[in-house]
Amino acid sequence: MPTEPGTTAEDYSLLLEDQLCFALYAASRAVTARYRPLLDELGLTYPQYLVMLVLWEREPLSVGDIGAALQLESSTLSPLIKRLETAGLVVRRRSPDDERSVVVALTGKGREMRQQACAVPPVIGDAMGLTAEQRGTAMELLRTLTAGVARSE
Repeated sequence: MPTEPGTTAEDYSLLLEDQLCFALYAASRAVTARYRPLLDELGLTYPQYLVMLVLWEREPLSVGDIGAALQLESSTLSPLIKRLETAGLVVRRRSPDDERSVVVALTGKGREMRQQACAVPPVIGDAMGLTAEQRGTAMELLRTLTAGVARSE
């Protein structure tokens, strides 16, 4: 149970305001809601935006590699990628090296969208109201938290 030395189960509160999980949930919902009008202008949902971020960084990628980067299952990704393909932003094709693997690449339209998307992070950053140092600290803590929870499974 508790891993901090000297802590017992009784040291943990059941008050909602004391739940780190709720603070994370509320923050995630608030940030995602702030993204919505910005991404609506691009014609993307937040999960689709995440897929595009990965592809703008490095493409082409297999569906499995995109899933690994986003920590999502292929069954969750496939409909997202299909909608991106329908919108003309990506193309899917079987890997020539492995017929079982589907590779996703950006289209010209998908690459051009990157320029428009560059306006999104500064707006979100301003909305968060954090200094660069605070953002770095938050990222470090969240990555530590994610890794710790993943290890505990």
